[in-house]
Amino acid sequence: MENLNTQDNLASVILYEGNNDTLIYKHPAENFTLGSQLIVHESQEAIFFRDGQALDLFGAGRYTLETQLLPKMDAVYKLPTDTKTTFHSEVYFCNKATLMGVKWGTDSKVRLFDPATGMHVELGASGEFNIRVSDFRRLLLKVVGTSGGLGLSQLLGTADCRGVMRAMVMTQVKAYLAQTIKDCGIAVLEIDAQLLKLSEALRDRINEAIADYGLFMPEFFISRIVTPDDDPNFKRLRQQYADRYLAVQQEEIRKLEAEAAQKRREVEAQTEAHLRLIGAQAEAEAYKMKAEAEAEAMRMKGYTYSQETARMVGMEAMQNGIGGSGGSSIGDVAGLGVALGAMGGIAGMTKDVVEPMLSGVAAPKADGWDCPTCGTKQIPSAFCPNCGTKKPLPAAWNCPACGKAGITSRFCPDCGAKQPQ
Repeated sequence: MENLNTQDNLASVILYEGNNDTLIYKHPAENFTLGSQLIVHESQEAIFFRDGQALDLFGAGRYTLETQLLPKMDAVYKLPTDTKTTFHSEVYFCNKATLMGVKWGTDSKVRLFDPATGMHVELGASGEFNIRVSDFRRLLLKVVGTSGGLGLSQLLGTADCRGVMRAMVMTQVKAYLAQTIKDCGIAVLEIDAQLLKLSEALRDRINEAIADYGLFMPEFFISRIVTPDDDPNFKRLRQQYADRYLAVQQEEIRKLEAEAAQKRREVEAQTEAHLRLIGAQAEAEAYKMKAEAEAEAMRMKGYTYSQETARMVGMEAMQNGIGGSGGSSIGDVAGLGVALGAMGGIAGMTKDVVEPMLSGVAAPKADGWDCPTCGTKQIPSAFCPNCGTKKPLPAAWNCPACGKAGITSRFCPDCGAKQPQ
């Protein structure tokens, strides 16, 4: 390739003059002079062709035809060196741009087997694809030959023209559409959700078939599936699908209801257990409060728990062991003594309660005192037997509960409150 600014004005210009739907364009001139200009645009290739043989190939650029640029043609035909001498050849241009939105559709229904139900139905399909030339030389030799070029209508056909490749493409679509549906297990009534998968599978199969002709489909789309709505088999197919769908939905509803019932039973059991726990806790708290109240009452009266228990046992023994006539008999007393002896650790307390009742004399137990002079402990009399010191009078105290003053006893005579320690 050389700078062409100084070229002779008489040199011819060879360039592409086809439209956007043209794949292969043959230049109308067949006789050229050396020194002619060859202009190849982007997305194009040009090739010299003579006597059924493809020779020199040119990519995008601007060329001055000279013998050094045509080595194959010069080697075969010995081109003259005179730039004014003409030579005979055909020049073909290839449009390598991708042709978009080429419509396609099956000319008849495709009979296929529905994997879901086992029925045979007939479907039609249509859509679009994009196509481009992948091997210019191969397409030129196998399809174009010595014809005047190749347009999209000549390749794939129109309403008036069948097209050299249309039968091949449609055959691939019909064959592989049914095969892909079977291999992938696609239900006919769910085929719309699988159009992308079907489109990609068909594109790969079609490209395997047309690659030998130098063509390539980068995209292939199935945009519509025509179903035989009047076909009895298709009607049964739809009914079976609807019945199966309803059965699945009903089973799902039953499952959800069973799960809800189980959860409801679990919640009820948990609630009942929680309520029982709350009830037990409330009963325990009430018993604790009652016990604390009783203990507090016993502390205010000067009793301990063991003393109160012994008193209650003694009273029960008296009521059960002495005759019910109201009088005390020797047998009753003997029986009571046997009962008292069997009580073990609580006999002393019971004796203190029972003996005054048997003797008819109330003999409250006197508290001992400690002598401040000689230290003698638990003196029951009014004077110390060792040193003769008189029992000291108890110190007066004021009731913190009712406010009574000057109390000398251990409990308040008005409210019964115990003397503070």
